[in-house]
Amino acid sequence: MLHSDSMSFMNDIRTITLLSVLTLIFLAVGFLFAGIAGMLIGLVFALGINFVSYWYSDSFVLRLYRAKPALEKDYPELYISLEKLSKKAAIPVPKLYIVNMDAPNAFATGRSPDKGAVAVTRGLLSHLNTEEIEAVIAHELGHIKNRDTLVSAMAATISGAMTWLAYLFFFGSSENRNIFSYLLLFILAPLAAMLIRMAISRSREFSADEFGGKISNPLHLASALEAINAAVKQKPMKGNNATSHMFIINPFSSGLAGLFSTHPPVNVRTARLRRMAI
Repeated sequence: MLHSDSMSFMNDIRTITLLSVLTLIFLAVGFLFAGIAGMLIGLVFALGINFVSYWYSDSFVLRLYRAKPALEKDYPELYISLEKLSKKAAIPVPKLYIVNMDAPNAFATGRSPDKGAVAVTRGLLSHLNTEEIEAVIAHELGHIKNRDTLVSAMAATISGAMTWLAYLFFFGSSENRNIFSYLLLFILAPLAAMLIRMAISRSREFSADEFGGKISNPLHLASALEAINAAVKQKPMKGNNATSHMFIINPFSSGLAGLFSTHPPVNVRTARLRRMAI
């Protein structure tokens, strides 16, 4: 219980820190473009986005990927696995969604275990076997259990809104179209989005892997990660790169993007999982 309370406290601190940094960036963008008035606009914008993202960011991400509720009559085996694993995880059974994409992947969302949701792509169901799919779901339940999903969903919403704020000031003010405004729009905003994704600690992926391995099978999760990673390399998924940290494997990473990935290297993750099985 003490360990669980400690993890929850650290997650709360991380969330507060993330929102504080984002708020400061919003204020800086407003001030640079429109002085004190712009800073006040940025503050209102930040507070509004923080409120909306807390309460509605989970539905935003599901809508972004056009996730559809999975009916139990259509996916009976998937529901059996989900209910079994949720019981082991000691959390309410989350809602289940299907994303109509050929690339195998999955993500979890929801601001708390009571509001949790797991989304899997059709590609995951067709490329992986039953044991591997179950292990992937177990990993996602780890994120829900540890409330990582709250920070992930808020990061996806806020990082996208930050770019829109920069565009708002850039195109709405002809007086401040200088080299600094270009740097702000084309470098600072994307950099801020990257830092948000980096703020979702790689250690949380390790924790979710460990949790998933304990309530399912670490070897099955290791083989699932390898299969998903191979598919990503062959054909990256289409979507919003600001949401990459939400997936079990970064579906968009390639080239230099891997240097800034919020996910640990797959070979390191699989090695740790295989050591669990010894």
